[in-house]
Amino acid sequence: MRKKKNLSMALAYIALILGSIIMIFPFLWMLLTSFKTNAEALQIPPTFLPSVWNFDSFAKVMDLLPFGNLYLNTALMILLRVVCAVVTCSMAGYAFAKLNFKFKNFWFTLVIVQQMIPGQIFIIPQYQMIAKMGMTDTIFSLVFPGLVSAFGTFFLRQAYMGIPDEVAEAAYLDGCNRWQTFTKVLFPLTKPSVAALSVFTAVFAYTDLMWPLVANTNINSTTLSAGLSSLNGQFSTNYPVLMAGSLLAMLPMVVLYLFFQKQFIEGVAMTGGK
Repeated sequence: MRKKKNLSMALAYIALILGSIIMIFPFLWMLLTSFKTNAEALQIPPTFLPSVWNFDSFAKVMDLLPFGNLYLNTALMILLRVVCAVVTCSMAGYAFAKLNFKFKNFWFTLVIVQQMIPGQIFIIPQYQMIAKMGMTDTIFSLVFPGLVSAFGTFFLRQAYMGIPDEVAEAAYLDGCNRWQTFTKVLFPLTKPSVAALSVFTAVFAYTDLMWPLVANTNINSTTLSAGLSSLNGQFSTNYPVLMAGSLLAMLPMVVLYLFFQKQFIEGVAMTGGK
């Protein structure tokens, strides 16, 4: 029995190691390609390690793209989208989980249905709204689709449903009104889930490509993802330069994950069950 258990654990570790290698390999390939020449990057059969370590790609990509503006625009977009998601989704999730009002199930069904609809469907009406307000090529236009989040509302509703009703009742007996119960009692209990939602929102905002391309056509007012797309040539692409730009663009998200890894895992575990 013990031998079977050890064998199953060994097989599980082998599977996890193989899965990790498969996931890490594209990032390692990107890193090594950024130090190759374009001719070596296109060489067949491909080489894994660069024959000569070339650092020119990083200088070229810094000349081609205004990374200072791209970093700033992306950071502001992520920060503002996270703040909007936490504020609106916390209140909506609390209302759907703990309050009783007319057509509650109907309104929540609309939230779930909105999750099922591809976001690309809303691009045209959203752009028309931004254009009529004269807010294209601004930070607000980048934040606009993230002012509310159906996913965040559902995510935090599950967190609030995991809190016993007796907690809110005890706060009410102590003299708290609904707003005080929400802000001083229930909301602090959902901090791990709020942190997880912040990470999810930041990742969704960072990987958003289509909306920045539509709303902000000026390279100085767009984001990292949209800026990197300009490195793809119509007839040919300098792949080491593209990989160098991708490496520079991914650093903020790596740092973000390293800082909030614990909160991310705790939030997912908390919302998975009561």
